[in-house]
Amino acid sequence: MEIFRGVPVLVLLFYIAFVGAPEMVNLYNWTLQIPIEAGWIEKARTRDFTLLWRAIIALAISYSAFIAEVFRAGIQEVSKGQTEAAKALGLSNWHRFRLITLPQAMRKILPPLGNDLVAMIKDSALVSVLGVQDITQLGKVFSSSTFQFFETYNVVAFMYLVLTLSLSLLIRAFESHLRRNDHN
Repeated sequence: MEIFRGVPVLVLLFYIAFVGAPEMVNLYNWTLQIPIEAGWIEKARTRDFTLLWRAIIALAISYSAFIAEVFRAGIQEVSKGQTEAAKALGLSNWHRFRLITLPQAMRKILPPLGNDLVAMIKDSALVSVLGVQDITQLGKVFSSSTFQFFETYNVVAFMYLVLTLSLSLLIRAFESHLRRNDHN
């Protein structure tokens, strides 16, 4: 996890897109070879990832390391006394986690998890450097053909703002729902 957290997202995007994915495709294609008396021949079909999937995989790997740390910290925040009391009541490991640890951890996890999700939405603009047709890439293509840079990038910024604000409001509503349930 420390490796993926320590490497910038843009570098990881380039690495997955131009090193990791082609090597995975080569490995996959190599495993499709079948032996024949005269030697090896390759099956006619080969597999490849589009740049969109390469970008999705890179963002997923990068942010999964951050999100895993958020969950780890939230779970460790639950006091030992809570889980020991549940164990004394005879709850299984699964029930202790589901009924005691996870509900308490979720209250601690939501704010940093929301921050990571908002950051991932904003960092998704980096996939435009791969030529993936996202909001930023479409804005770049449109503005270069119309020379309306100010208007285009205002719309692009507004679209990202709507996405991030909507996610923030959704997470805030979920947090308030959890707080209301605490008091009942």
